[in-house]
Formats: sequence, structure tokens, C-alpha cells
Amino acid sequence: MENIYGFTHYSFFTDMSELAAKHNSYDLSLGLPDFDIDHRLKYYLKESVDLIHHQYEPLAGSPSLIESIIRFNEKRKNPIHLKKEEITIVPCTTFALYTALKSIINPGDEVIIIQPSYYTYAPSIVLNGGVPVYHDLGNDFDIDWDKLQCCLSEKTKAIIVNSPQNPTGKIWSEQDWNHLYDLISHQEIYLISEEIYDTYCYDEQEHYSSFLHKELRKRTFCIFSFGKMFHTTGWKVSYLLTPEPLSSQFRCHQQYISYSANGPAQYAIAKYLEVFDPLENKLLMQKKRDLLNELIKNTPLVVEQRSEGSVFQLVNFRNVSKTMTDVEFSKWLTTEKQVACLPLSAFYNSRQNSDYVRFSFIKSDDMIIRAMEHLKKNL
Repeated sequence: MENIYGFTHYSFFTDMSELAAKHNSYDLSLGLPDFDIDHRLKYYLKESVDLIHHQYEPLAGSPSLIESIIRFNEKRKNPIHLKKEEITIVPCTTFALYTALKSIINPGDEVIIIQPSYYTYAPSIVLNGGVPVYHDLGNDFDIDWDKLQCCLSEKTKAIIVNSPQNPTGKIWSEQDWNHLYDLISHQEIYLISEEIYDTYCYDEQEHYSSFLHKELRKRTFCIFSFGKMFHTTGWKVSYLLTPEPLSSQFRCHQQYISYSANGPAQYAIAKYLEVFDPLENKLLMQKKRDLLNELIKNTPLVVEQRSEGSVFQLVNFRNVSKTMTDVEFSKWLTTEKQVACLPLSAFYNSRQNSDYVRFSFIKSDDMIIRAMEHLKKNL
């Protein structure tokens, strides 16, 4: 069922999660943790409640949280030096994306989406009067810069980049940001950079933010998520980095849509950021990725490229079926083999068929082991 904008009312993401619940399947379809959060984070939230943090925070966000964000970003391996005027606390990344687009788009403006991509990008563009333009990655999921350049036109107003990327796990390097700037430097094109898996860059790789690029920074909306960092998606607190002039434009719209984000959670996150260890967080998730990849070797499924970042792993299923579409395979695996995944085609506007499905490994080790053992026995 479609709405007037041509998008379905419910996403395939919701459908697969509901299908998994109906068939009592091991649900590796969505990036929702099934394990507990840090007990210190709980303590700070309770402390916030006791201190009566129940009213609106300022439009820009809690001053204590903004200061914590500044200190946190200065401690990165690739430090991001920030002024408080460049930081805005937002309810969630989807809100940040939508409101960033509202801040810059005029009717008919084009926005480039690099696919595969998250399903909220195109609707956010269309709802703001823009026109999505799609650049599809090749089979290696690397950027083809010549093809990306062909997507540019005099109507191009923005490009959306996600790094580490969902669902491919690819990470943009400093050289990638340099290359992007070379493509768009001659034109007033804004960058919306969704970097919500920034603490999940594996092996020897480190997150390199678009906000570190001296020139791109002047035209960038850079989005981060505490929900992804701390496994607290239900708390609805994220943050946005923009240069001061763009912050003013963004907040002008924000005040009429959400005004501020969850007050008690902002207090708790501000306290927790002071003790949070991103390396520990990274190693925890890297071990889960490695566990999933090692156990998949005992099944007919094939990992062609290990995820460089994020909490997702793409897997080729063609050793199991040469004829099923990725949608058919995902539904079959969920209903008949009791392990839920997502088809890669769900991340394309065209819904083009592929050889891949996506598994989430932000699950308990027990869940990953039981799911893979089940596939080993039943595939």
C-alpha cells in the first residue's frame, strides 16, 4: 500500500521483524540489541529522575551534554575540535536528516543518494519538495567516482553519505572525503553525512569524519547517534554537527517540529560520556562480527567481504538457491529455517534483486551461536 508520495506506509524492515516474531525465528534482521545496557548509564538516568530533570532542555540541547560532546570528540584518534555553537541535540537521526534537508532544499532541488541506503532517505527528500537521484554502488560496493560525477547536475543541492555504511559496512577514508570535495567544490552542494556507527570501525580502521575536512565542514550536516553508541535507541537522543550559520537555519525549523530532545536522557548521557570507553565498545562489537563470520563458514552462506564497520554483515546466499529472489530467500529463511534477515534489495529504491542478505550481529553471543548452529543443521 502506497501513500500519495509513492512510498509504502510500512517498510520491509517492519514486515520482516513481524514475520520473525510470528514464526519464533532467531531475529538477525534489525539492528536492535537484545542485551542490557551499561549499569552506569541506568544509574545516571535514575539520578536524573531524582534530580527532577523533567522539563524542556534549551533548543540547542543540555549545556552539560554539549560540553561532554566537545570533550568526547577531542579524545578521538582523529580528533574533531568543536565550538558549542556547532552542536545541536536532536531527538533522532531521522529527525536530523529530515530537518537538515528542510533547511536547504527548495522545490525541485536534487539530492543524491548512494545506494544501497537506509529507507528513510528518499521519503525525507520528497517530503521536503526535493527529487532523489540514485547512485548505485557496484558489486564491490566501492564508490565509482566517475559514475557519481554523472549524477551531478545544476539542480543538485545535496548528497547524503553514510559511513560506516548500512548495510555494506564500508567506511569512508580521508581520501574519499577529499575526492568528494573535488567533485562538488565548484557548486553550492551540501553534504548530509550520517556517521551514526562511528564507534564501530573494526580491525585497524578508525573513523574519519567528514567534519574534519576543512572545506566540506563549511557545508556539512554531520549526524551522530547516542542510541547506536550506547544501545539505547528508545531514549531518542542524537546530535548534529554543523557550522554556526547552518546551525541557525537548522534550529529555526527544529523549534517548530520537536523543539528539544529527551531531557532526563540528556543528563544521563552527559554523565556517561565522561566514563564511556569507545575502544571497549568497538572490541565488543568486533568480537560479535568475528563470531558471526566464523560460524557462517559452517553453512553454505558466503561472506565475500567482512564488514569494516557498523553492526551488519552482508552474506551471499546463492549456494543455497540460484532461483529465489533475495526477498523470497529472506522470507523463506525466516519462515522455514527460523533465522530472520533482510534482503539487500530493500535498500534500493528500484528494489532490484541481488545475491545478498543482511544479518545484524548486534545481538547476544548466545543468539548468534544458536542462530548459526540452526542454519548449520538446516541449510
